[in-house]
Amino acid sequence: MEKRWIRKPVPDPATVRQLADALRVNEAIISLLCQREVSSFEEARAYFRPVLQELPNPLRMRDMDRAVERLVRALHEGERVLVFGDYDVDGTTSVAVVYSYLLPLFGPKRIDYYIPDRYQEGYGVSEAGIDYAAQHGYALIIALDCGVKSVDKVTYATTRGVDFIICDHHLPGQELPPAVAVLDPKRTDCEYPYKELSGCGVGFKLMQALGEHLGLDEEPLHELLDLLAVSIAADIVPITGENRILAYHGLRLLNDPQRPQRPGLDALRELAGLGVNELNITSLVFGFSPRINAAGRMGDAKRSVAMLLAQSKEEAKEKAGVVDKTNQERRGFDTSTTKEALQMIEDDAVLRTASSTVLFKQDWHKGVVGIVASRCLDKYYRPTIILTASNDGKATGSARSVVGFDVHEAIGECADLLDQFGGHMYAAGLTMPIENVPAFREKFERIVAGRILPEQLIPPVEIDGVLRLSDVTPGFFNLLRQMEPFGPGNSNPVFESRNVYIVPHSARIVGNSHLKLVLTQDGHYTIDAIGFGLGEYLDRIMQGHPFSVCYTVEMNEFRGVKSLQLRLKDIRWEE
Repeated sequence: MEKRWIRKPVPDPATVRQLADALRVNEAIISLLCQREVSSFEEARAYFRPVLQELPNPLRMRDMDRAVERLVRALHEGERVLVFGDYDVDGTTSVAVVYSYLLPLFGPKRIDYYIPDRYQEGYGVSEAGIDYAAQHGYALIIALDCGVKSVDKVTYATTRGVDFIICDHHLPGQELPPAVAVLDPKRTDCEYPYKELSGCGVGFKLMQALGEHLGLDEEPLHELLDLLAVSIAADIVPITGENRILAYHGLRLLNDPQRPQRPGLDALRELAGLGVNELNITSLVFGFSPRINAAGRMGDAKRSVAMLLAQSKEEAKEKAGVVDKTNQERRGFDTSTTKEALQMIEDDAVLRTASSTVLFKQDWHKGVVGIVASRCLDKYYRPTIILTASNDGKATGSARSVVGFDVHEAIGECADLLDQFGGHMYAAGLTMPIENVPAFREKFERIVAGRILPEQLIPPVEIDGVLRLSDVTPGFFNLLRQMEPFGPGNSNPVFESRNVYIVPHSARIVGNSHLKLVLTQDGHYTIDAIGFGLGEYLDRIMQGHPFSVCYTVEMNEFRGVKSLQLRLKDIRWEE
């Protein structure tokens, strides 16, 4: 697929030179820092060496004082507390963090956790969960990664004598629920300086505030940063500011050979085949997240929480095995549904040339529609909605979007055909009567076609800078690694090298249409490269003409030997 190369602006040369002299680091690295709005020695120190002491005061979050006061009252008056979380990775890790921190304070008889059933109760705070709390004597619910829009449910809870503390990070509606405290940095009246915390991050801030109020040692809370790092990776929140500090220290815990690892995460690591490899944000996203998510997608998300809370290796291994088996089941549905969805597009002349994709099939599994939407987006790169039938006879599904196009807004313009919808710019969920699907498909396509720019239908590759291949040395790579953790807002730098050639007889296809080759620029320095899914370029590369490549730099290990390798994003021939 054709890609759009977007070259980031070149930073001010004087600023780059000044900072390079101060840090004694080469200018290519300093340019990357300046692009990330790091332009002074102090900012660079904070960037390269994030410290937990720089976390903002949790009491700056609106309602935090009220939340702490209510928790302390529950603690001192012998009340029971129910930790309630969403069924995805962010929700389940949130529950694991808050439950783990509160368990020694309240004791096992006064605290428990609850995850709603995705299919019976739906997303967020549920009436069934409130009834469970009331029936079992829980006076307080801490809702994590959900609740900021649950006005009617929290109102219902007040009639059952159950209080709520809400820890959420989604955009609030016009009216806030009548909870004791609504902790959400995205509240318009909240002056908390960092707005992009995950749901688990908001729960962590509540525990931080409680610990400070009670004068507790910080170490038990900091020991939970490994779970918070998994949440940050899975929820694809920006790796900037406070999230970067939290993720940095969470990854340090996960990669510390001297620290006994959390049995549940250690078992996941083994199942994901990550072994002794150093974990990063990417390995958490692709190795941990699908397995934790699968329990909620395919059945009972409480299994994921039980795995995360496991105290022994044996218990963790057993529970992780169940979660992994569920993930394998999910992958089967994912593969078959994706194949069907792509074939539906191929077989329909109108769909093949449309500006959007809206597909519905009665028997698709609800737990994989979001994943399938992402797969179709990868193939056709346009706003995509995948729908299936729900238990109540409605069409329900997930939307994904391309860079720069607000799919949530476009869905909102079809609200007359919908029962409900929610989400954000690039991902959303929606429900409608099944008979409305054809009209919705037509209206959504009309809205997208009338608004989307032609270039938005071409996947972009953002390029940070231009390098000569000979600049890619072990020393340069070591400096790049100090910029980790990489993720949204602090992406793994992408470089461009021009007028490169293949070393004769080095290009070949490996695996499923992956391009493996050795590159040179001046006939002397050579470096290995691999382009996943770029096998279509082999014939043209073999013609011997110079071309440009854009890539990230990585360390490849084969049979115990480590060597630098370029991971190609795209190839372009010189005009």
